[in-house]
Amino acid sequence: MKILITGSAGFIGFNLCNYLLQNSNYHIVGIDNLNNYYDVSLKNKRVKNLKPYKKFRFLKGDITNKLTIDKVFKKYKFDFVFNLAAQAGVRYSIHHPRKYIDTNILGFFNIIDACKKYKVKRLFYASSSSVYGESKKFPLKESENISPKNIYGLSKKINEEISYIYNKFYNLNLTGLRFFTVYGNWGRPDMMMLKFIESYFKKKVFRLHNFGKHTRDFTHIDDVVEILHRLLKNNKKLKKNDVLNICSNKPMNLLNVISFMMKNGIKPKIAKVKLQQADILKTHGDNKKLFKYIGQKKFSNWRASVKNLILWYKNNML
Repeated sequence: MKILITGSAGFIGFNLCNYLLQNSNYHIVGIDNLNNYYDVSLKNKRVKNLKPYKKFRFLKGDITNKLTIDKVFKKYKFDFVFNLAAQAGVRYSIHHPRKYIDTNILGFFNIIDACKKYKVKRLFYASSSSVYGESKKFPLKESENISPKNIYGLSKKINEEISYIYNKFYNLNLTGLRFFTVYGNWGRPDMMMLKFIESYFKKKVFRLHNFGKHTRDFTHIDDVVEILHRLLKNNKKLKKNDVLNICSNKPMNLLNVISFMMKNGIKPKIAKVKLQQADILKTHGDNKKLFKYIGQKKFSNWRASVKNLILWYKNNML
């Protein structure tokens, strides 16, 4: 079986490649443009860790380049595709909206159109909890009407709407993955937990938005990649077109997470700032629909996971 994973040098993409290569017999092709949204050296480290696998091939390329994508699909004839490449970052989207249109919409279109052309069995693609906007009907269910608050969330909503059309007119099998706040080893340095840890070790000031009065449905990366593998194995049970919350259903207040990290020696200087324009106060997803396809699952203990994240940072990033 051949699988394409776009964004393979990114946080989720890398960890999914690593997990599947260790726990399956799939041939995996990873593609990434290695952009500089955050430190490229971290992305290069991730790729370096994947290259020893005999059943892995890394390609440097951009999903916005239609010719590149067409050549890759034509050559490898993939069975399944995980489109995890994206321009990430909610706050960044306020000042750089064009990047989100190019990568998250036009790039996604290139991928889904190639899946149609080359008869891929199913496309799994990254959506986001950001599509829910400021909805307060917690826990958030996939049936909820979505109204994004920022360009990033809007780009993901458009992905879901394109998928609806491609399923309706071309009978393509599609599964949207509404990721909530994913954390863990090899994570993005612009995300809260790693940014807090990095601020301490590099003696930077940590900007605590909305004075820490945010609640997030944190989901550990180990749980995420296990879920994606289960969905892949059970793909014939999935609806032809659907979206699923990828979440723990265990929302946590940021101040509680920060307090725990400080008790474990991570004590950066903190600057408390007001709520930012694109920020969402709370995320809390319902995962009952997900469990119908993957069965029951026990999620990682967040305290043990945070301790492990601190240790990982010390061993790999200093």
